[in-house]
Amino acid sequence: MIFNVLDYLERSAASFPEKTAVVDDIKAYTYSQLLRLSKRIGSAVARFAAQGTPVAVLADKSADTLAIFMGIVQAGCCYSLMNPDLPEGRLGQILSVLKPALVITDEANAELAEKLIAAAGAIPAPAPTILLYDELMHHPLDEALLKKVRSRAIDQDPLYINFTSGSTGVPKGVAVGQRSVIDFIDIFAETFGFDENDRIGNQAPFDFDVSVKDIYTALKVGATLVVIPKALFSKPAELLDFICDQKVTNMTWAVSAICLISACHGLDYRTPDTVKRVLFSGEVMPLKHLKTWMEHLPEAEFVNLYGPTEITCNCTYHRVDRSRDYENGMPIGRPFPNEDVFLLNKNGERIEEAGVTGEICVRGTALALGYYAAEAETAKAFPQNPLQKAYPERIYRTGDLGKYDDAGELIFCGREDFQIKYMGHRIETEEIEKAIAALPEIERCCVLFSEKKQKLYGFYAGDIDKRALHAKLKETLPVYMVPGAFRQLEQFPLTKNGKIDRKLLLSEVETRSKR
Repeated sequence: MIFNVLDYLERSAASFPEKTAVVDDIKAYTYSQLLRLSKRIGSAVARFAAQGTPVAVLADKSADTLAIFMGIVQAGCCYSLMNPDLPEGRLGQILSVLKPALVITDEANAELAEKLIAAAGAIPAPAPTILLYDELMHHPLDEALLKKVRSRAIDQDPLYINFTSGSTGVPKGVAVGQRSVIDFIDIFAETFGFDENDRIGNQAPFDFDVSVKDIYTALKVGATLVVIPKALFSKPAELLDFICDQKVTNMTWAVSAICLISACHGLDYRTPDTVKRVLFSGEVMPLKHLKTWMEHLPEAEFVNLYGPTEITCNCTYHRVDRSRDYENGMPIGRPFPNEDVFLLNKNGERIEEAGVTGEICVRGTALALGYYAAEAETAKAFPQNPLQKAYPERIYRTGDLGKYDDAGELIFCGREDFQIKYMGHRIETEEIEKAIAALPEIERCCVLFSEKKQKLYGFYAGDIDKRALHAKLKETLPVYMVPGAFRQLEQFPLTKNGKIDRKLLLSEVETRSKR
C-alpha cells in the first residue's frame, strides 16, 4: 500500500530508469532524471514553504512544470498552478486566496509574477518569495531534509489545489488530498488497462483535473506522458501530426477538444491509429462526432466519464457499446469501485427506482478535502450525509441531476441551475440542446437563457439557416421551448479547459442587445 504519489515516481524510476517519463515539444525527462530533478527542487522549496502549505506555480504546462509539481510534493507541500493565460485580475484573486509563501515561475513569466505580487496588497507580509525554475533545477540535493519531510507526511495531506468559479465572485480552490488521488488512480489505471507501453497524450491544462488522470496514471504504470502544446489545438492538422508522430496510445480529453478534430474532418487527413483508448468527459458527446471517431478507430475503446473536480476526477464511467445507437442519450454509467454515487430527492431521501430524477451525490475517499480557506462554501457543498444519522459522514452534492435507466445506469439530466422558468414553464435547456443536436445539419450547439432579457438564445455551428432551424424545432418542441433568437457560429469559443464558453456567449448577446 502506498501513502504518497511520490511512490509512483520512485517505483517507476526503479523499474524504468532510462525510459522517457514526460516529453513536450521542447524537451524530455527520463524517470531517473525526473526523480532527481524533483529532489533538487524539493530541497529548495522545503527551505521556503512550511509542510502542508500551498506553493503557487505560474507557468504553462510542460515537462518542466511536471518536475516543479513533483518537487513541491517532495517538500511536503501542495501545488496550485496559476495559468498565465488567465486575466491578471483572476490570477490576483487566486493569489489572494492561496496566500502562498512561495511562487515558482520561469523567466518568461517572472515579470508577471512580480506584477501580481505587487498588486496584491492583501497578501501576507512578507510578500511571497519568487523562485525561478532554472535556478531550482541546480539546487543542491538535501536527502536528509527530504527524508525528514517524508517521515511527517500522511495520505490525507493536500496534493494540489485547482480553482473553479465561485458563486461569490471569488474563485474557489478545490483542495484534493493524496489518498483521494491514489485511490482513484489505482482503480482508474486497472479498469482501463494502462501499462508501461502507453503514451498518454495530455490535452488538458495542468490546472484542470483531467490532467491529474494523465499525470498520475503515467507515473503509476511507468508510461510516457506526452504534453501536447496548447497552440496546436487551434491547428487541427498540426495537432494530428503531433499525436501521430508521438505514437499516442491514450486520449483522455474534453469533448470539445475531440470534436475540434472531427468537425474539421481532420481524421480524413490523418488517423492516429496508435490510439487504443479515447476517454471523454466535461460535456455531452455529440453522437455524430463519436461515430466519426469510432469509424476511423475501429479497434479503439471509447468511454464516457463523469465527475466534478470536487470528487477527484471522475466517479462514474460507461464503456461505449458499438452495437448501440444511443439516440436516447448516453449513460454516464456506473460508479468506480469504492465510490458510492447516488440520487437524493428534495427531501433528502435516496432514489432507487428507474426514471425518477434527483440530485447526484457522492461519498467515499474520492471526495476533496474541501475548498481552500473557504469554510462556509465547504460546509455547503460537502454536508453531512442525510442518510446517515449515527456518525459524521460527508457527501458531495454535485448540483447535477440524474436518473437511473432500466439497466441501472445513471443518465445525466442537466444542472439544477440550468433549469429555468420561462413563460410560466420550467424548462431544462439540455432538452432543447438535444433537439437541436439531433438535426443532421448541426455540428455543435448550446442554449442559454438571459435573465436580463428574459429570452432564450440558441447558438449553433452547422449548415442550416436560422429560419429553417426555427421551423424544424417547432416540429419537435413546444413553442415556449424554441429559442427566440439564434446565432450561427463558425466555431464556438472555448474556456481554457476546453468547454464551450457559455458566459462569454451570453455576455456578447446581452451586450449586443444594448446597442
